[in-house]
Amino acid sequence: MPATTPATTTPAAPSAAHPAKRPRLLALSLGGTITMTATAGGGIAPTLGAADLVAAVPGLGEVAAVEARSPFRLGSSSLTLANIAAVAAEIRVAFAEGFDAALVIQGTDTIEETAFALDLLVRDERPVVVIGAMRGPQQPGADGPANLLAGAIVAVSAAARGMGTLVVLNDEIHAARFVRKAHTALTSAFVSANGGPLGLVAEGRARFFSRVAPLAVPVLLPEAGDLPPVALVKIGMGDDGRLLPVLAGLGYAGAVIEGAGAGHVPGVMAEAVGELAAQMPVVLASRTLGGPVFERSYGYPGSEIDLIARGALPAGLLPALKARLLLVLALKGGFSREDIAAALAAFG
Repeated sequence: MPATTPATTTPAAPSAAHPAKRPRLLALSLGGTITMTATAGGGIAPTLGAADLVAAVPGLGEVAAVEARSPFRLGSSSLTLANIAAVAAEIRVAFAEGFDAALVIQGTDTIEETAFALDLLVRDERPVVVIGAMRGPQQPGADGPANLLAGAIVAVSAAARGMGTLVVLNDEIHAARFVRKAHTALTSAFVSANGGPLGLVAEGRARFFSRVAPLAVPVLLPEAGDLPPVALVKIGMGDDGRLLPVLAGLGYAGAVIEGAGAGHVPGVMAEAVGELAAQMPVVLASRTLGGPVFERSYGYPGSEIDLIARGALPAGLLPALKARLLLVLALKGGFSREDIAAALAAFG
């Protein structure tokens, strides 16, 4: 779907209770449930732009001077990493022009991926906050306006500086590297398995309980051109690995294997994993919901010790979805196998 023309919203002047200059906040809407209204054919689809969303939130103008733009109007499952790289570039330009923070509005299906990609692509002290909604604006109890206001409050908070990209939904603040969607329907759908939320929004301000260390990963700024395709292969009981030998022929430049437990595959697959790792970078992640991929505990065929010895690279605490994004950007950046291993190791 083509990009829409950017729109600008200028909130009312600050009240006497807020005489200080308001922070400049760039709000970018990409689509998603938060923008969706009923269609004649049934269901809901993206129709609202960033200016529509901003205008519908009472009190937002007191939090920040918001410039609203709508680069995309897509369901989040249709967003691509190239789209997010373009959004990141727009945020970097805005920061160079003096904006104090950025708010990215999108569908919740891929927020955990978008937020992590932005964390890698926008390396600035100024906050980037990603928000969405589990209920459309025409549904009872629509959560979009509250999430938008909470996201803006976090984005302009001094305490959020230096925290990288954050996700704010249901008044909870999550780190991009940990957050994931854990439910299809509830407004409390987002969780952070490794450490929990960083804080919450209450009484109109952001309250942080913990902080994350700055990313110890080289800057990843993809140049123009196609991004290298990376396969994501999830392992199930009894899998024989017959997909692995065909990946190179299909044009994949790398692969992420989502193994069982601490990073294991059926023993019958181990040889195929090693053969694939000789052709392209292969990252070993876990299909479980938390904890790191192990590196030195299990030694049977198909275990993490066996697969790492065959050339697989452990993903640390990164789940497979995020490890895939890191690998795509690293390959685009010309990282060596050693560079990729070091980037993954930075995540635990």
